[in-house]
Amino acid sequence: MAASSTGPRVPVEERLFSLVLALLATENGLTKNEILSTVQGYRQRFRPGGDNANLERQFERDKDDIRELGVPLETVDSPGDAGNNQTLRYRIPRGAYELPHDITFTSDEVTLLNLAAMVWREGSLSGESRRALLTLRSLGATPDEPVIGYAPRVRLRDAAFEPLNQALERHQVVRFPYLKPGQDEAQEREVVPLALVQYQGRWHLSAEETDFGGQVAGTRKMFLLRRIVGAVTAGPAVQPRDGDQRAMAIADLEEIWARSIAEVEGVDDTDAATRLANRRGTEDAGPAEGGGSRRLRLHYVDAAILADELAGFGPEVLVISPPELRAAVLDRLERTERDHG
Repeated sequence: MAASSTGPRVPVEERLFSLVLALLATENGLTKNEILSTVQGYRQRFRPGGDNANLERQFERDKDDIRELGVPLETVDSPGDAGNNQTLRYRIPRGAYELPHDITFTSDEVTLLNLAAMVWREGSLSGESRRALLTLRSLGATPDEPVIGYAPRVRLRDAAFEPLNQALERHQVVRFPYLKPGQDEAQEREVVPLALVQYQGRWHLSAEETDFGGQVAGTRKMFLLRRIVGAVTAGPAVQPRDGDQRAMAIADLEEIWARSIAEVEGVDDTDAATRLANRRGTEDAGPAEGGGSRRLRLHYVDAAILADELAGFGPEVLVISPPELRAAVLDRLERTERDHG
């Protein structure tokens, strides 16, 4: 039977999991057509011999998302047909994705990992993922090792994601309570959603604010989903916006990241110095005055989130600038001292 172009909507994390699982299950990789026609989350909308342009764009976005999560997705040209996107194969090399061989766990650590696994809704593959593996085997993509036991149901997203995603698909205005850093009470916001994007492991909503009457009242703004602290209410539909809104949202975040720079001192040979030095875009400004530390310039998008991170390092980090970040970190450290003093 041909795959249907319609069907129940598959949650994003299940589609991404199914894609990762499929690419782990084959040593030689899969072509785009094989992925779209067989993998859970794509095959329900795949049209054999028809127009799959929207589905291909979805796959391109998903590739970016799983790479951003640290999954080593590779592309491999078919022998004798280099440069042909139709025969290009995608794969995830097991050696680059597995734990190093020198990492082992004690019996107590294994027990804790098993308890953590109980948070997941299932202890093995879903029925859809089982069927996907059978389909892949029929293509000759037989996994070298059994994959039963992967748990695909851990919740990775904020509660606001699903209603916002639905509103995006239906081009609806939404309202939600939003709690900004430093505020005691959430403020009601009404916006026209433009795109949901994951950036540095966090979900953001790119949107245009309205005047609570449906008319756009401002420019594009970015909202962190974790700061939406109540129900998302959908309103009337609006005219869809032109352009690749997801690409524009990522570009907005990249612009904020590029211009927002913090200067800190990390104590040599500490966890803080190692972690901060390996952040994307970190610049090593050399030894700090007096020795024992190095000056590092860090890029960031959200000062409150960075302040949380830096405060967690305690005395291993000294914030030099900007002043508002330094004040935010000091405030967190002082509150911790009061709470535990």
